[in-house]
Amino acid sequence: MPKIHSPESGGSNRRSRGPRVSSALSEINVVPLVDVMLVLLIIFMVTAPMLQQGLAVNLPQSAKADPLKLEPIYVTIPATFGKTKRLQFGKDEIGIEALTERVRQTMLTREDKSIFLRMDATVTAQDIITVTDRLKDAGVEKVGFSTQPPKQ
Repeated sequence: MPKIHSPESGGSNRRSRGPRVSSALSEINVVPLVDVMLVLLIIFMVTAPMLQQGLAVNLPQSAKADPLKLEPIYVTIPATFGKTKRLQFGKDEIGIEALTERVRQTMLTREDKSIFLRMDATVTAQDIITVTDRLKDAGVEKVGFSTQPPKQ
């Protein structure tokens, strides 16, 4: 409720224009609201990537499945890759320096931007990561690892 001040309470040397009305501060303080909203935003930003995980399912088998429309591209890392830095792209043997450009040229005409990576069992993890990085630099979206079932 507004308070009415009398002209005498303001002092004697002030000109009086009539009774002065002051109101209480009735604005909403939005700073706590903004703080809470920022905290909620951070929580959702941190948890959102964790919620996008796939489910582990056993896919059914089908003898009538459609074959792949394009030939898969294989990159083979031999056991001697650590010393020679040479690998096999399709049926051609090339150096690691030429891999990025060869893959980039091959991917220009393809819709499916995936490559299958075959490697000797003795190849180090660093060599696999080096080749995978070169493939990603060339525009490959998916890298599949080829394996064989264990011998029984």
